[in-house]
Amino acid sequence: MKKMITLVLVLAVSSMSIAQKREIREVEKALKNSNYADAKSAVSAAEALMGNMDEKQKAQFYFVKAQALYADGKGTDANIDEAILTLDKLRELESKMGKLKYTKEANDMTTNMSNTFLTRANEALTAKNYKLAAKGFDKVYKLSPKDTLYLYYAASSAVTAQDYDTALDYYLKLKNMGYTGAEMNYYATDKESGQEESFADKAGRDFSVKTLKTHIKPRDERSEPKTAEIVKNIALIYVSQGENEKALGAMADARAENPDDLGLLLSEANVYLQMGNREKFKVLMEEATEKDPNNPELFYNLGVLAAEAGNSEESVKYYEKAISLDPTYVDAYNNLAVVILEGEAGIVEEMNSLGTSAADNRKYDQLKEKRIDLFKSAIPYLEKSLELKKTNVNAARTLMNIYSALGEMDKFKAMKAKVEEMEASAKGN
Repeated sequence: MKKMITLVLVLAVSSMSIAQKREIREVEKALKNSNYADAKSAVSAAEALMGNMDEKQKAQFYFVKAQALYADGKGTDANIDEAILTLDKLRELESKMGKLKYTKEANDMTTNMSNTFLTRANEALTAKNYKLAAKGFDKVYKLSPKDTLYLYYAASSAVTAQDYDTALDYYLKLKNMGYTGAEMNYYATDKESGQEESFADKAGRDFSVKTLKTHIKPRDERSEPKTAEIVKNIALIYVSQGENEKALGAMADARAENPDDLGLLLSEANVYLQMGNREKFKVLMEEATEKDPNNPELFYNLGVLAAEAGNSEESVKYYEKAISLDPTYVDAYNNLAVVILEGEAGIVEEMNSLGTSAADNRKYDQLKEKRIDLFKSAIPYLEKSLELKKTNVNAARTLMNIYSALGEMDKFKAMKAKVEEMEASAKGN
């Protein structure tokens, strides 16, 4: 009786093994005919028998399962993600076995998948289909997790697509893994053209300089870190979702790790501005000017803030500082003129409120002179703005009106002709 039981058990195990092989063959047969629907059905049937597969069969099953799910790139997002995980399981299993029967094919498949998704992502980016681009870059990252730059590309594309929930997921992954985005770039100057060129890696650059001798002046340059941008976007997405505390928490964590990072400081200021807290924004911007006193943009932003708060004197001071640091700062010249000319409304209102007495007439003449002086003080800034930006029609139109108010008709006519020329050119484009 014992021998009979043993025989039955042997027969049962053999039947199970045959069934497993048959199901895997069914998957392979469907794959050969590119019938991915049948292949996935056969995968489901074979998967039910996995508990009885030996390691060799499991490795074979993982490989055909990945192919069935990928479906030559036509699988769903979920199926393709599962295919990527399945290939990882295959490599891990064969690594433990010490026998790499399917690993090379799995690696080749991974490379082909990666190239396919990278091509699709770049094409989608060119076509401005940012949501599709984000999905493509995410797939490339999942296929090669060491290439974290593609996760950054996925996040940036998702933000541009305004798919903020997806972008937040990507950015949080980047933040949690400590991604900075800073990398070393390699350059050398081409002897023949005299142009500096970038190289993919140090070895290639050094080969051109030392062996081929086609290039000279090698130099290395580390790119700016993307930490501030990542944390800023995390915070701004939280703000858009009404999660202000999370936004401030994200900024606080980042600044605690990098207290001297100007980019993070500016990002935090921007978050407060988005939240409507202009006072905190101003405090942080002033802190930024202390850290970077030669940055004209910082003073310009403070000028804008002061102007919006109705503090004209402070605004003028900041705009003038921005111009002293960058004499070509067109917007600063424009805004300075705007702040000055805003004083005209009060003068005109006061002039209109006067009566006809001798005292009122004297006051009227004084206010008239004050108005003329105000116009004259704005003219240099508008003229400089127009000099720096020839197409600045707003500056030209304002100058035209000022010349008219001052009675300088020759200048008025010349500026009027210039404005008409600009407007005609704009319509033609």
